[in-house]
Amino acid sequence: MKKIITLSIALLAFSFSNAQETSKNKKTTKKITSTKTAVASPKVDGAGMVFVSETIDYGTVAANSDGKREFVLTNNGNKPLIITNAVGSCGCTVPTFPKEPIAPGAKAVIGVKYDTSRAGQPFNKTVTITSNAAGIPSKVLTIKGTVLAADAPKS
Repeated sequence: MKKIITLSIALLAFSFSNAQETSKNKKTTKKITSTKTAVASPKVDGAGMVFVSETIDYGTVAANSDGKREFVLTNNGNKPLIITNAVGSCGCTVPTFPKEPIAPGAKAVIGVKYDTSRAGQPFNKTVTITSNAAGIPSKVLTIKGTVLAADAPKS
């Protein structure tokens, strides 16, 4: 009986210590960014780069509508992440990226703007990110969707 009680107390103590550590981590994440989505990923030795999503689906959008979207990433490494370049697969896809180093555990945004004046056709484009991330010096992100013809109603 003593063993069961001792084991139960040890499990409770372990559970409480993990719960407090998780709360501290959530508070730290909130201080770094206002993004609501937490990314759970393994830590990397060096700079790391993990995205909430590597594909953005615009769906069906009206011609000449707002083509701006954002990819959210987290540096899951233990060294600053430096993005050196972001290139769209064509002139209709224009990415923006942070020029300053992204601290370990911090989040950042890769902006992308698709030219929605190219109406009446589906699109599938890529953005290639070049960085100092350990093991993945370049990462390909995808945007896709359909731009309605200028006179078509949006569904």
